[in-house]
Order: sequence, then structure tokens, then C-alpha cells
Amino acid sequence: MTEQYAEPELGFPLSGIPGFYAAEMPDTVVAEAGGETLTWLELDRRSNGIARGLREKGSERGRIVSLLIPNSIDLILAIFACYKAGASPQVLSPRMTLHELTAILDLGNPAAVIVAEDGSGPDLPGTVTLPELAERQSEDSLDPQTAIAWKAPVSGGSTGRPKIILSGREAVTSDVDPTFWGIGPRERSLITAPLFHNAPLNTALCSIFRGGSVSLLNKFDAEGTLAETDRFGATWIYLVPTMMRRIMALPENIRASYSLASVRSFWHCAEPCPAWLKREWIEWVGAERLWELYAGTEAEAGCTIRGDEWLEHPGSIGAVTWGEIILLDDDGNEITEPDVAGEVFMRPPEGMPPTYHYIGAEPRTHGGWSSLGDMGHFDTDGYLYLHDRSSDMVTVGGVNIYPAEVEAALMEHPRVLTAVIIGLPDPDTGNRLHAIINTTGKGVADDDITQFLGDRLSRNKLPKTYETVSEPLRDDAGKVRRPALRAARLATLGNTDDSRKAS
Repeated sequence: MTEQYAEPELGFPLSGIPGFYAAEMPDTVVAEAGGETLTWLELDRRSNGIARGLREKGSERGRIVSLLIPNSIDLILAIFACYKAGASPQVLSPRMTLHELTAILDLGNPAAVIVAEDGSGPDLPGTVTLPELAERQSEDSLDPQTAIAWKAPVSGGSTGRPKIILSGREAVTSDVDPTFWGIGPRERSLITAPLFHNAPLNTALCSIFRGGSVSLLNKFDAEGTLAETDRFGATWIYLVPTMMRRIMALPENIRASYSLASVRSFWHCAEPCPAWLKREWIEWVGAERLWELYAGTEAEAGCTIRGDEWLEHPGSIGAVTWGEIILLDDDGNEITEPDVAGEVFMRPPEGMPPTYHYIGAEPRTHGGWSSLGDMGHFDTDGYLYLHDRSSDMVTVGGVNIYPAEVEAALMEHPRVLTAVIIGLPDPDTGNRLHAIINTTGKGVADDDITQFLGDRLSRNKLPKTYETVSEPLRDDAGKVRRPALRAARLATLGNTDDSRKAS
């Protein structure tokens, strides 16, 4: 028999979530991070005072408030204070450069910019901290407010030009996000990545909206994640494949020392997952506990797939779970045949209002459908397989090559942690494939990689040059800034090209 829990009805204002659960379970911990905890009663009362301070700063319906706060209970307090002030929260990376941050703030014109109390964020005038906002403010309840958008995340790392993706949904409860993430009531969710990325933000908040508890990691650590899973009793965990690989690289006896018995489902997204890694996780945690999601921040449509489905459709990112997805060829014609590649276009279910609004950009659309630039194909059963983003394509000697295929082959090598393929100028072929590789401590020789790839890729897809780096190539959410990596290497080509030639 399924246990029943009290939850707010659909369409309930998010500003009222803390008060709803504080009345039912005031002393239950809703969030913890860095050794600090926050109960529902504390969240409700403390966010009231901060919200009053935000209203004095001009926060109201239709305004954005930017939050430069790392994963912490303060970040959860700030988000709900925004809702209570009627503003849309925008979580930004405290590690942004002043140039990046200024461009985003110019677009959003936030009513306030909240920074961490320890002063770890960028040196920006006019910022405010939570204690400053709450100073001398009453913690009594406020009149309810509803922001016009429940989130205002930022994107643009792949293009170099920022844009704000303002949600098309007001700050009210919905069953859409929790359903496609498989988040149930009273979930205990372990969030392993920063909330300035959309998926961690969505999943953390959806857990809270349903009366759950979240543990926010400040920094990903492979064994530390397993330890926190058992300590916290996590039932739902967010991962990206880079994290999965680092966990799987732990000695088997270390992994076996943690039970993970509390976990109902492990979810991964944000970057391609190598087939070998997916199989190892399925063998380790069980096919029915491993899930993958494909969607954009725009949330028009998406796919999910469970491990046992994936075993029947290896390499797929799932069948369409919500919204609609089609493939179009270069002339804008729909591709209806299976196993034929095209550009992925999406739209929300018929009758649903727009799910997002860009500030600072225009969507790529065709006949009411919009594209994120992904390429892919459907199989005969309607399962989608991604190839790469059209913008990442490299033309070498007149042949179009998608880096994702080469990167996937590279990451099958047991000593390659992550890899990024970029195109660099070549006097003979116009462009050459350049491989940037992050390896395990043992390293790997170039000729070993060349031989390894030779058994997996046709000759025209082999990198011409290699480069080994020690710094991570993807961030904690699995994202890679390919243009930035390419620009850094182009800047050195005028003086020297120290990348190693493939044999």
C-alpha cells in the first residue's frame, strides 16, 4: 500500500511552500550543506525577513533577483525569499568573471544581486548579503506573491553570448518537472552539482516542493558522494557521466564498502554517457535503478530511459516522454524513416503555453518547432539517439565530422577520463581534429591512443594532433565550453603549435 502524504494542490504558490510544510513538520530538515541544516520552520521564518529586505530593494512581480551563492542552506533561503518577494530567482556561478557577470546583469536588470556573506564572489558594487537584507526585518508572514517565472537560468557557454531562459511557468506548483524526473513525495535527494546549472536546480527544488529533503554537495568527490549517500539515506541522486566514471574508477573494495541500499533511483544527464560506463553502472546498481534524461532548459519536450530499456536499445537516450520531438533535414522536411539522421526539433504538448522566453537571444525555430542544435535519429521503436550538436561539427577535407563520436571512442579507453575534440586550422584539409585529453594518473601514450582509435573509427575521423591536460575539461554539471577551449589554442597558433602530431 502506497503511503499518502499531504501536499499542496497543483497551482499552489511557491512562496507558500515553506509555510505549508512548516505547519505540518516544523522541525524536519529540508536542506543541509557543508555541515549546516535548515528546518522547515527556519526556512519559513528566515526567508520572511529576507523577502522584506528584497521588497525594499524593489523586488516585485516581473523582476529578477540574481544569486551569487554557492550550494548552501543560504542559497535555499535566498530562493524562497525571492518567491516571497514576488521575484524570479536567478542562480549564478560565484566563479564568473566580472565580464561574464556584467553581460548577464545587463540583460536581466535584477532588482538585487545577493552574494555570499564570506565575500567569495566577484568584486561587484551594489551587492548585498542575506544578513544585510534581513537586518531589523520582521520574520512574520507576508502577503502571498507569485513571480511571473519560477526560475531564470542563464545559458550561452557554447556560443560565448549569454542569454536568460525565463521560464514560461509562474512560480506555482506543477506536476511536470517532478514527473519526468521521477521525484516522489518526501524524497531524500542528493544533489551533486552546483545549482547554477539548470538540472541540479530543478531537481533540488522539485524535491523541496514535494516536501522532501535535499543534501547539497559543495564539491563533487567520488568516495565522498558514496559516503554521503549512506549517511543521508538518499533515495534519489543526480549525477553526470563524468561523476559516474570517477566513482567507477574507485577501487572495487572502496565502492563495496558503501551500501547505497536507500537509493531508489540514480539519474544522469547533461553529457553523453559511454556505453561501457552505462553497462558497468547497470551491473553495479541494477538496471531498474539507473535512469537517463534528455531535455533542454527550455523544457518543451524530453526523453527518459531506464537501464533495462537501454539494454534493449543501447546508446539511446530514450523515447519521447513529454512534449513532441521530430527530426528535420537540411531543407526543413520532416524525416519519418528510422535510422536517418536529422536536426532535433521540439515543441510542448498541444494546448500548453510557451515553456520559456529568451532574454538576449532568439530561438532557432521552424514552423512552430524549436531546436537546441542537436542532431540525432530515431530507431524503429521510436527511441532517440543523439549524434552531436550541429554547431560543433568540424569539416575536414570536405567531410563533416561530429566530435561526439570521436570523444565517445576516446573515452572507451580505460585511462582516458574525459576528452574534447575541436577543429583547428590546417593548411592541407582546412581543419584538423585536435584531441584534448584528461587522463588517469597513469597517463597514456599517443601511439597507444592512435592504435586504440584505429580499431573503432574510420581513418578520416582520427585526430591529427593530441594534447594531454591535467585540469578538468567538463564542469561539475558535465558541461564543456568547446569554443573557449578552441579560442585558447588558436591564440597560441600564431607563435607556436606544441600539440603532438599523431603518428
